[in-house]
Amino acid sequence: MTRSSVIHGHFYQPPRDDPRTGIVPVEINAAPDHDWNERIERECYAPVAPSLASLSFDFGPTLLDWMEQHAKDTYAAVLAADRAGGGAVAMPYHHVILPLCPRRDKTTEVRWGIADFRRRFGREPEGMWLPETAVDHETLDVLAEEGIRFTILAPHQVERAPAGGLPGWYQTAGGRRIALFIYDGSLSHGVAFGPLVNDAGEWVRRVESTAADLVSIATDGETYGHHHKGGVETLARVVETIETETFASFLARRPPQEEVRLVSPSSWSCPHGVERWRAECGCRAAPERATQQRWRAPLRAALEWLSEEIRGAFERERRAVPTALEHQLLRMFTSCGWFFDDIAGIESVIVLRSAARAIELAGPPPEQARLEAGLLERLALAPSNDAAVGSGRELYLQRVKV
Repeated sequence: MTRSSVIHGHFYQPPRDDPRTGIVPVEINAAPDHDWNERIERECYAPVAPSLASLSFDFGPTLLDWMEQHAKDTYAAVLAADRAGGGAVAMPYHHVILPLCPRRDKTTEVRWGIADFRRRFGREPEGMWLPETAVDHETLDVLAEEGIRFTILAPHQVERAPAGGLPGWYQTAGGRRIALFIYDGSLSHGVAFGPLVNDAGEWVRRVESTAADLVSIATDGETYGHHHKGGVETLARVVETIETETFASFLARRPPQEEVRLVSPSSWSCPHGVERWRAECGCRAAPERATQQRWRAPLRAALEWLSEEIRGAFERERRAVPTALEHQLLRMFTSCGWFFDDIAGIESVIVLRSAARAIELAGPPPEQARLEAGLLERLALAPSNDAAVGSGRELYLQRVKV
């Protein structure tokens, strides 16, 4: 039987614009570029675009929104790649950890992601990439309920993957089913962290020597050109050498033949499930540094409190939350705010900007003052590793409310 190969790239950056002005502030450490979106577009998105027609890929909707305004040629190339190869996969609208969201927010994120995909690519999405591949039973039920046919997970996220790299059916508690593709962990790690991303010949050899019906590789798209400077050229040589297809085309030819059991909750980047986004689990971007993550739980608790306080006020008045406010209530849970090693990082500042904007949109000045006071009280419990910062409270006052 002929082997099939799928290479998936997950392309995403957090929304960097100030939600009050729509302007992306200067990010000094992205020099010589204005900000990290500009830098990564130059290093990765633009040069990788010619290879996209041979890939399966997803772009975060908020990143595509930035590209549509500020990188028009690359944006057009992304849309053209899907027309040529059909490889685009949807993503929830914001890069949030869905297992940590109530079902209400899971459904909103998935519906908004589908609507954004439909507007941009002019077709219905068959698959959806989950941020950090974070998944639980309810998340898969929501995907299936909204018409998504498949998603992609890491090997450790199922109890036993089907043999031969084949997809499996997952039966949801709601009586629905969705196909799960399990990427090859060893090959994907070799691409994401080397050495395969620097050696096209070895990459091809590893794929061709793999005894599987389907060889699927999944990495961050920024692997190519941003994390690894020669990655764009390596990827181009690989897709010129081996024939690739998409998850959707494979699923159409060979639907799953067996069921799989989910490890729930789980993600691709935290061996502790989804604790990286709510607890001091030990996961760090720089493990060689003995930083604490005691700030993670208070930061999440503060934002969850704010969200429920604002939503509760609208519910009591039997009013729907306005869409502009809803965007901020969801955006402030962007996963990057918890991923790194300290609350003082730009990623946590980004989520707090959305919190500040949500407060501004929530009601008259007395209500704004009440909400901000409650948020600051809770952020004071989130200690930074930087003594000069202090806590999330000082961070909010000094770098967000300016």
